[in-house]
Amino acid sequence: MAMLKTEEWYDLARQTNWTPRYVDKQDLFPRELSDLHDLPDDAFDVFDEPYKVTYRDYVRTQREKDVGAYSVRAALARGRFYENAAPGWKALLQLHFGGATFLEYGSVSAFGRGTRFGKAGGMRNMSTFGSLDEIRHTQVHLRFAYDYLGKSRAFDWAHKAPRTDNWVVISERHTFDDIEHTRDATSFAVMTNFAFETCFTNLQFVALSADAARFGDHTFATMLQTIQSDEARHSQIGEPLLRILIEHGKTVEAQKLLDISFWRCWKQFSPLSGICMDYYTPLEHREHSFKEFMQEWVSDQFIRKIIDLGLDRPWYWDIFLEDLETFHHAQQLGVWLYRPTGWWHAVPGVSPEERDWLEQKYPGWNETFGTVWDVIIDNVLEGRLDRTIPEPMPMICNMSGFELTGVPGKKGKVVDYPLDYKGRRYHFGSEVDRWIFQQEPERYAGHLSLVDRFARGVMPQNAEAVLQYMDMAPEERGTDGTNYAWVEPYRRLRGKAA
Repeated sequence: MAMLKTEEWYDLARQTNWTPRYVDKQDLFPRELSDLHDLPDDAFDVFDEPYKVTYRDYVRTQREKDVGAYSVRAALARGRFYENAAPGWKALLQLHFGGATFLEYGSVSAFGRGTRFGKAGGMRNMSTFGSLDEIRHTQVHLRFAYDYLGKSRAFDWAHKAPRTDNWVVISERHTFDDIEHTRDATSFAVMTNFAFETCFTNLQFVALSADAARFGDHTFATMLQTIQSDEARHSQIGEPLLRILIEHGKTVEAQKLLDISFWRCWKQFSPLSGICMDYYTPLEHREHSFKEFMQEWVSDQFIRKIIDLGLDRPWYWDIFLEDLETFHHAQQLGVWLYRPTGWWHAVPGVSPEERDWLEQKYPGWNETFGTVWDVIIDNVLEGRLDRTIPEPMPMICNMSGFELTGVPGKKGKVVDYPLDYKGRRYHFGSEVDRWIFQQEPERYAGHLSLVDRFARGVMPQNAEAVLQYMDMAPEERGTDGTNYAWVEPYRRLRGKAA
């Protein structure tokens, strides 16, 4: 092989398949694990991933990435970047490492499903690289988070999170168990490699990396960049499978997989990326709003790609566009108000200058979400901090795992989309969340949100017990990341007004 050029042997090696002699083919590739769409075996012969790589080239490239990332880390290790960073950036780092690391680790076995049960040789080949990628991503997240562990116990959640029932972890786990770990290999590739990694990982790792570089956090920016190039390669696994599904009359099934996965991932990344970009990133270092990044990466590029494939925009596209304007703003309110339930030290991000920026990017913000922050400001200025941490638990969507929210203001109201199924009432934050449940009720019926667990007595029914159930040690519970210094400009402004 060493004497041959890559192009002379690569296609033969990557498409290796065989006729089993010792087991039945259905035992080798069980329908439930390989392909629930009943495509003919020869349908996978045309699988052709656009991004091709040999193992030799893969190892060399990954080594270069690690050398680059760890070299930057080592060069900057003696600086005091974290100590001098803005409170919002500290919150961003704490949230990211706690919320993303265990998802990277979970993806190792998800790609393993494609490696073992994918029916196309090229798919198995690329999925093998995918598992190796996710091991590296987990390692780099844990190593970089460890550097900050002496600064804040929040970074212990990079390792601790998956072993807890924190409400954020429950929400993430429910989503990614659905699209990654409980689907056949073909559906997994469409839902994860195409819908999730084409849109949302690029959004998180490209856009957030750009913000990090502008802020001067070159360690974090470099780490994200080494991951993003792998995610771009992963996204290429799903597209050829989508083409195969469509060519064999499975357009309806392909569209449904896409619609479910896009919405489920949107509901996770809207609070994660949206809050980080529009509230935690210091104002002077923001290039675009979360909405503008979404419009570029999703409304333009992703939608153009699915239309080129012969699919349609998700049926709920108008609902999504409305959600893009509001959902992460509502969740930011909830995250800050319920800050003891998070491992990171949340900041409001609503200084007078930041509010002007939010109003410019999201016209009407001051008359809606701003009115709630005005009440919070009044309470903080008057020393009524107890009124800024609600005691009752909020109603939680049985699909997204986040609070049921609406748009506040004079005409605002929270809308519940309930559904009764087999003697149990489920609550959903949107028509789309309820629709997803209705597609496969038995897939979702057994899941219990944090509120469900509270109501059923799975955990003791008082606020302290809830925090203990989520494994929130007293010293790990989130506080206001600025120690309420953010309210001082309003004190001065109101003093001048008086």
